[in-house]
Amino acid sequence: MSSELIITREIAQLPERAIDGHKGDAGRVVVIGGSCDEVLMVGAPAMAASAAFRMGSGLVQMFVPESLRRPVAILSPCSTVRTLPVDADRLVEAIHDYRADAVAIGPGLGQSLEPSVLVQLLQRFTGPIVVDADGLNLLAKTEPFDVPIPHRIVLTPHVGELQRLLQARSVQRDTPRDAASRRAAACALVEAYGFTVVFKGHGTVVTNGDRMYINETGNVGLATGGTGDILTGVIAALLGEGMSPLEASILGVYLHGLAGDFAAEELGKRSMTAMDLVDYLPEAICDYAITSNE
Repeated sequence: MSSELIITREIAQLPERAIDGHKGDAGRVVVIGGSCDEVLMVGAPAMAASAAFRMGSGLVQMFVPESLRRPVAILSPCSTVRTLPVDADRLVEAIHDYRADAVAIGPGLGQSLEPSVLVQLLQRFTGPIVVDADGLNLLAKTEPFDVPIPHRIVLTPHVGELQRLLQARSVQRDTPRDAASRRAAACALVEAYGFTVVFKGHGTVVTNGDRMYINETGNVGLATGGTGDILTGVIAALLGEGMSPLEASILGVYLHGLAGDFAAEELGKRSMTAMDLVDYLPEAICDYAITSNE
């Protein structure tokens, strides 16, 4: 952890596209999620995949349990679908076979993988990885472990997930409620794991221990199921295009919140849903592209 943490308001520009580029150049993303346990979770990986496409990914493949392949393919028809390998060797091999530029793990994952498989994925796939939702719950069940280039891994917890992750590393903190305690909690999580952190909530905190960004877009309408899955897909897409983990996370939370603001203007904060964010992402992207070039 840097002793001189820099608070930044800088947001990177959108990645440029070559005029002769093709879909393989725009980022290959793997989304690992879905579960068919006591609670069926099929929408989460599909929403993350759809958000990655809307953010600009050229190719997205979902890894889901065999029984969910058909429904997720229907929910995210632009994606390809593969049966989720449950052992680490086959999982890492499948990701490498796809030539993935970035991986997102966790949306709706439930108990589909063991914590040890997550650990090996983080250690053996050396590209950027977003860990969200049930991926974070798996991480909280692990003992400390080392990974290459830890800041390439992005954790996206809400307050409950953040506390479980800290408790797993024997870090005791009261529930962060104000802006100062939220910033401190995010820094504590970076120190405990060494990863880039996106601490979701009002004034989402993004930090890698050296720099910190406090997001100002978004509204209470985002407090509904599935919005975190959309954010996961957005950040994964930007990582897949080669942005650094910190820059992709900052731009991702900004655009995600801005899409929520545009959705709230048209639909109202009470009525907006996570899928509305996918529809309003283009407006947010275009608005940012214009304002960032002024």
